[in-house]
Amino acid sequence: MTVDERKTMSNMTNVVQNIILENREKLNITGVLDVLSFDDQIVILETELGLLTVKGENIRINKLSLDTSEVTVDGEISQLSYSEKEKMEKGGGGLLGKIFK
Repeated sequence: MTVDERKTMSNMTNVVQNIILENREKLNITGVLDVLSFDDQIVILETELGLLTVKGENIRINKLSLDTSEVTVDGEISQLSYSEKEKMEKGGGGLLGKIFK
């Protein structure tokens, strides 16, 4: 999906997602639907705009509120990446797809 298609989809559904990273140590995310997986090096979140993977060292979920769709992650954050929900469900290339092969 292109950036323009995602913007159009976001405008049609009124989806707003904020990601605030403070000093690569504290990450605040809104628009979170579920936490799919987490440990001290990776957190996989289902968001309204796709799957969000957070990688780093000594990562911990400090705040989780699915009622308000907010998550706060603390630790040494080195990478944030999105992937499409469909790719993960089909077992394509992602961490969960590799685990459940």
